[in-house]
Amino acid sequence: MELSDHLRSLEESLLRSAVRKNAPEVAALLADGFREFGCSGRVYSRAEIIGHLQEEEPARLSLTDFEATPLSASLVLVTYRALRVGPNDNSVQSLRSSLWELRDGRWQMLFHQGTKIPAE
Repeated sequence: MELSDHLRSLEESLLRSAVRKNAPEVAALLADGFREFGCSGRVYSRAEIIGHLQEEEPARLSLTDFEATPLSASLVLVTYRALRVGPNDNSVQSLRSSLWELRDGRWQMLFHQGTKIPAE
């Protein structure tokens, strides 16, 4: 599996409700020192994101326009467009970016940012 495909698979796993509700699984994907700049403008730590995902309302999430840009042998910038459809069929689109770092032989997310965009 190519690196781009592998990182896309990891990003897609973080969009699945079953993974988002599984704190140990999320913790394994997020690096120590992880930070997120949320769509709300709030900054989240690793522990805060893990806790927040446990309380999140179920939604369908999907991604398009995925790109992976290697910055070094052990650091990759991932960008994509996400669509979140909530329980009342309310939809929110966002642009997403993540930094994935190779640590101890496995890829972990070091940073993530989401920016809401108007519906097309």
